[in-house]
This record gives sequence, structure tokens and C-alpha cells, in this order.
Amino acid sequence: MADRLAGKTAWVTGAGSGIGRASAVALAAEGARVALTGRRRAPLEETAAMIGDRAVVAPADLTDAAQVAAARDAVLAAFGRLDIVVSNAGLNAPERAWAVLTPETISALIDANLKAPAYVAQASLPALRESRGSIVHIASWAGRFIGHISGPIYVAAKHGLVALSHTINLEECRAGVRSTVIEPGEVNTPILDLRPVKLSPELRARMLQPEDVAAAVLFAVTMPPHACINEILISPTANRGYLAEMARAGQG
Repeated sequence: MADRLAGKTAWVTGAGSGIGRASAVALAAEGARVALTGRRRAPLEETAAMIGDRAVVAPADLTDAAQVAAARDAVLAAFGRLDIVVSNAGLNAPERAWAVLTPETISALIDANLKAPAYVAQASLPALRESRGSIVHIASWAGRFIGHISGPIYVAAKHGLVALSHTINLEECRAGVRSTVIEPGEVNTPILDLRPVKLSPELRARMLQPEDVAAAVLFAVTMPPHACINEILISPTANRGYLAEMARAGQG
């Protein structure tokens, strides 16, 4: 086991599956104690079982600022400090095009993909200032490039998350806090199950895997304190599978 993060505490949101789970496991493998947050306790406990006694579970609905603060307090109560935050929780919906969007879906997508990360950042920053720590936001390829696959509200919210991360560096780097935003292309995670056109296992196997993004998280948080990785854009080498599927389905 490596020990680059020995003595440090990480808080991972959306830790019950996908990128969040892979990031939590990778951070723990480097020696970190890890707090796991998401809406559902059972998947978080599955992730904790993969890590062992250095993991604690702190469920919360991250669109509720009071629950975010309570989860942050639980992390500090368990471990006494906070050095790394991986703000990964997010959401998309099958009904994502303008022709079918409802006010309720618009609100849910903005709440999950922009408001929740803002709450997590605001709640975390006092402790990160004390530790001179790092926060990593998991955005999306859709946060850097405007396209039709992810839907307009998701694209807008992820663009906002990219901007949010950069503003943290503008204000907080002088306090030693570093913010990184990672913008992965297609990743084989459960969120793909919500896409209007379903993908074959073969296509999903050619995508980025959660462990690939977790490796980028580790790269960002293990840089020396004088170096800030502002942004990481990462894509699979086979990046056209979904567009081809949409075309075959008559939606491209």
C-alpha cells in the first residue's frame, strides 16, 4: 500500500457508485481516511466495506444546505480534519431535450449539478483553509464543450461548475487551497442508464472507466503544495460510440 496520503482525510460525495466509489477506494489505497456521502446509505456501506476501517459513512441529500453542513460536521467529528474533497455527486435525466423538459426536471438538474457542488464547496472551505487542502470537482466534457448529447440544462450546469472551480482558485489559492475541475468524456457509470439511447456492453467497455477518472483525482491531490492543477480534460480514445448509436436510432 502506498502512503502518499497517510494522515489525511478525504470527503467524497456521490461515493456509492461509479467515479465517487473508485475515487474513494483510490484515496484510501494511498493511506487516506475517507468519508463517504450520498443520498442512500446502502451503496455507501458497500463502498465502505471495500475500504475497511478507514472509511465512515455520512449520508446526505446534497441539494439541502443543512444536510451538507451536517455531513461536513460528521466528517470533522470522525476524523478531526479535512484535507481533500472530491465533489462528484451529479444527476441527469432521460427527458433532457428542450422539447420534453419540465420545470421540475430543470430544477432537479440545476440543484444536483450546480447548487449541490456549491454547497459542498462553501461548507468545506473553512476546514480546507486550515489544512491547506484540495477540492476536486467532477464536471464533464459537457462542461467545456456545448453539444446535444447531455441535454441543455446539464450542459449549462456543468459549465457553471467549471467556472465555480476556477473562482475558488482566484480567491483561495492565496490561502493554500487548490481547486481542480475534471471534465471526463464518456465514462462507464450508472448515469449512462438514464440516456435516451441505451449503449451496448461493448461500447461501454471502450469508454473511460471510473478508475481512469480516479487516477486523475489522485494526480491532482498529490501534486506538491506549490502546484495547482486547475483543469483536467480527459476522453476515451474511442469517443464516438454514442453518436453512432444515436444515428442508428434516428436521433442523431
